[in-house]
Amino acid sequence: MSDCTSPSDAQLQRRLVELTEAGLPLVDDPWAWLADELGLEVDATLALLQRLQAAGAIRRIAAVPNHYRLGYRHNGMTVWDVDDAEMARLGPLIGAQAFVSHCYRRPRRDGWRYNLFAMVHGRDARDIDAYRNQIRALLGEACRADEMLVSSRILKKTGLRVAAQRGA
Repeated sequence: MSDCTSPSDAQLQRRLVELTEAGLPLVDDPWAWLADELGLEVDATLALLQRLQAAGAIRRIAAVPNHYRLGYRHNGMTVWDVDDAEMARLGPLIGAQAFVSHCYRRPRRDGWRYNLFAMVHGRDARDIDAYRNQIRALLGEACRADEMLVSSRILKKTGLRVAAQRGA
C-alpha cells in the first residue's frame, strides 16, 4: 500500500546514488546513516541496494582505500603471460594476495602477449619488486613472461555520478 507522499522506488534509487556517489561517510554505521537520509528502515535500505545490484545498476559495494594517504606511494601494474590452461587456478590465487588491489584476466592482443594483470602497491620501489617476485614464484612454470607498468601520475578515481535532472 502506498500513498501519494511516499517517494517512488525510482526516486529512492536516484537519491541513494546521489547520497553515495562521493562514497559513504566515515561513521559507525553507514547503513543507518543512509537509511536515515532516505527516510527508510535499515532493512528497507539494504533491500533497495540489493535490488539495484540484482538489476545490474550496482556491481558491488566496496572500500576503496586511498593508497597514497596510507603511505603506499609506489604502484605498479604487473602484467603476466600465463598459460591459459592454468588461468582458472592461478588468477584467483594472485588476486587473493594482500598486496594485490586489482587482478584481471584480459584477452591477448596483436603485439601484446599478456593475459593476467595484477596491480600492486608498496611503500617504496623495493616493495613492489618483492611483490612481483612473489607473484612470479606463485605462477611458477605457467608464467612465460612478465613486465611492470609503473604509474607515472595519479588519476582521480570516482564512482557513479548522476546528471542533474532537467527542469528539476
